[in-house]
Amino acid sequence: MRRVDKPWGHELVWAQTERYVGKILHIKAGHKLSRQYHNVKDETFLVQSGTMDLEVGAGDERRVVRMNPLDRFHCPPGTVHRMVAVTDVDVIEVSTPELDDVVRLEDAYGREGTSKP
Repeated sequence: MRRVDKPWGHELVWAQTERYVGKILHIKAGHKLSRQYHNVKDETFLVQSGTMDLEVGAGDERRVVRMNPLDRFHCPPGTVHRMVAVTDVDVIEVSTPELDDVVRLEDAYGREGTSKP
């Protein structure tokens, strides 16, 4: 297992092949990931513990989905999204392997527009 520290918490990459990736995202209460989308990467989230708000869509189409343990969401390529931790939250993410396919539209930690962690 590989741990990747992030400004909002950390990721544990527990599986990585040429076909898929499995991660656990630990997001600290009050922190949020980038508002982002992926050109190719297809991912699904499952809340393992805690509560988060998943912001989905852009502009007038943006909505907030409150997610609790065992809630899941499929995020196909091109979907603008952002995870916001209401409490400390652990999210299981399964995705296709394009880990650097990130277009950041907004970021609380100054990483807009980058494609690296």
